[in-house]
Amino acid sequence: MRILFLLFLIVPVLEMWLLITIGQIIGALPTIGLVLLTAVIGVNLLRAQGLSTLTRAQERMASGAIPAQEMIEGMALAVGGALLLTPGFATDAFGFACLIPASRKWLASKALSGLLANGHVVGGMSGQGTDNSNKNSGPVIIEGEYQDASDETPALKPENNFTDRS
Repeated sequence: MRILFLLFLIVPVLEMWLLITIGQIIGALPTIGLVLLTAVIGVNLLRAQGLSTLTRAQERMASGAIPAQEMIEGMALAVGGALLLTPGFATDAFGFACLIPASRKWLASKALSGLLANGHVVGGMSGQGTDNSNKNSGPVIIEGEYQDASDETPALKPENNFTDRS
């Protein structure tokens, strides 16, 4: 919680300092133009990379695999897109790092290895919940009851329940 507080305090101050410093060097209008240009480039890059990541995730799901890497990359894309729409140069730098495929894949693999190292199940489709204590204990057994439909009495079968109304 303390880290978030520091981020919300430090990042805006850093952004203001960078905007003022760059504005003094290249002028106010070019600085505003540069901020708008990074937003436009970021939106176009987000669209292209988002579609690419979505396609890879669909391919992995179609093959029966859990698209864990793609889900984390999707979150990185969302964060990167939001940061690029935020005016400023420091947030733009981190936003572009989230949108450029090589750095995004590196960030996602680090996040994924961190999640797996902490024992979290990624994807939610494993059927095991979040408990990894029995991941090598054999097949999953689901207890329950069943009834064979051929054991029904003739009175309960639909074709014998008609009444003659003539």
